[in-house]
Amino acid sequence: MSKPRFTPAYPAELRERGVRLFRENRGDYATVTATMSGQIVMEGFIRLRLQPWIRRLITRGLAIVPAVFVILAYGSQGVGDLLILSQVVLSFQLPFAIVPLVMFTASRAKMGDLTAPRWLTALCWLIAAVVIVLNVNLLRTVLPGSAG
Repeated sequence: MSKPRFTPAYPAELRERGVRLFRENRGDYATVTATMSGQIVMEGFIRLRLQPWIRRLITRGLAIVPAVFVILAYGSQGVGDLLILSQVVLSFQLPFAIVPLVMFTASRAKMGDLTAPRWLTALCWLIAAVVIVLNVNLLRTVLPGSAG
């Protein structure tokens, strides 16, 4: 019988705990990443420098105060409606990220040798068009007075 080529550095139980810990906290990792991105944008691009506790108070307040207001004013039905509305708003923000991204990756002046191939750029434009058409259709169906 041959010896295994790879010998784990840690016992199996410790590795399993590590994987479990990562899985249980991956939402926190995404939150930290988004928070750090926001901080970099605030400090680098906007040149807004705040003490960390003030920045956290502002950003968490902007996120939590409207939700608390809806909970207090409208109850659980209002929270469900707010969740749906937030997803609709997020869907309308998507084209504002997709279109510049496709333009940027298709630009030889910006990307040089790493420019996206034409077939990929065409596919991305198709996907962007589908998202935009779906958003327009969503607008037609949810706006008051529309035939939907």
